[in-house]
Amino acid sequence: MIVDLPDTTTSKISKKIMSLREQGGVIALGRVLTLVVVTKSGQEEDAIEAANEASREHPCRIIVLADAGVEGPDRLDAQIRVGGDAGASEVIVLRGHGHMAHESESLVAALLLPDAPIVAWWPHGAPESACETSIGRIAHRRITDSANEPDPRRALENIRATYKAGDTDLAWTRLTNWRMQLAAVFDHVDAQSVTAVEVQGASDSASTHLLAAWLKNSLNAPTTVVEGEPGMGIRSIRLRRDNGDVQLSRPGQSGVILTQPGQPAQRITLPRRSLKDCLAEELRRLDPDEVFGEVIGARRA
Repeated sequence: MIVDLPDTTTSKISKKIMSLREQGGVIALGRVLTLVVVTKSGQEEDAIEAANEASREHPCRIIVLADAGVEGPDRLDAQIRVGGDAGASEVIVLRGHGHMAHESESLVAALLLPDAPIVAWWPHGAPESACETSIGRIAHRRITDSANEPDPRRALENIRATYKAGDTDLAWTRLTNWRMQLAAVFDHVDAQSVTAVEVQGASDSASTHLLAAWLKNSLNAPTTVVEGEPGMGIRSIRLRRDNGDVQLSRPGQSGVILTQPGQPAQRITLPRRSLKDCLAEELRRLDPDEVFGEVIGARRA
């Protein structure tokens, strides 16, 4: 069910949600957090779809602040989605015009679930300092996505310069499977034997630089990033050793090939992660990601 509320107020929205709850029974029970999505009008649907899918694992209330532009008179248009149009969530889309287009805690305060954690997500247009924004200051976790920024490396540098516990970025979340696979490699390869590391990836891949920083921290070895064509993501990781290099390379989209001395090449399934999978992983934890904090703090552009 989708209910449109043009030229409205947060008080009217809250009352309408209560009315829908009374009509539909327990649609709002069991929510474990509030997810606030900050984006622009016209860019919200992909984020809502991913949040809806993630909400099947983490039932939540989704509040979307969609900047509709500062031109024109102040006005707030809203849309409430429940039932099949909202996955396991309630979705409240707020399209602010004029002064109401700006991200503001006052727009969401009356709609937050009581006594529930708040997660803020900027799928596009990451702020210079997420923790200092109006929404960021009230959030337990703050999620950005440097891969969607015009200059991903600059976006990472902003995170490094302004990082506070609770910040994270989906470019880091996309590395979970790579990190798990590398951890499995180190079950059979002495990490102390690694003399240097080479990570090859796209020039516009924020994940490539984060993976290199993580490996440098983990192995305490000189690490080099070799940049390739934009859009290709991470292509290979070479661990240099005196007794033979170990390499993980991605020739296609769904798997990697592990080569190491004295053993046949091994093909490993390693598909690219979807936005829904990455968001769902971040919603599983509400405590600060200390490893990310260490990696982003050590990284240099």
